[in-house]
Amino acid sequence: MAKKIVAEVKLQIPAGAANPSPPVGPALGQRGVNIMEFCKAFNAKTQDQKGMVIPVIITVYSDRSFTFITKTPPASILLFKAAKIEKGSGEPNKNKVGKVTKKQVREIAEQKLPDLNTTSVESAMRSVAGTARSMGLEVVD
Repeated sequence: MAKKIVAEVKLQIPAGAANPSPPVGPALGQRGVNIMEFCKAFNAKTQDQKGMVIPVIITVYSDRSFTFITKTPPASILLFKAAKIEKGSGEPNKNKVGKVTKKQVREIAEQKLPDLNTTSVESAMRSVAGTARSMGLEVVD
């Protein structure tokens, strides 16, 4: 018989750096999950992606066991890395803070494709380019 799902917890945690402090501890502690067990499993799975923020969906079952699925890093984080900037523009329509090439946008779109609700790379590129524009980045050829 399948286990009964009690909750789904969505978090964004730095890869390889999960620890019991907030946001992980309180989110899982109130569900009765073994926090250290999750931290060790998450860190082991994401240690090769250090420096990135990884979205994770944790499914908690009635017997306090859990499973988790990691997603690809958010497009904004990948764009920051590609443009080599620290933060986006406060006024993206007026102040441009950096540039990304169409090739970089394509690479990010291909990386994000499994988590997007499209199957075409061109649609994914338009989505990533829109994120870039809203951050104050110019998309150049």
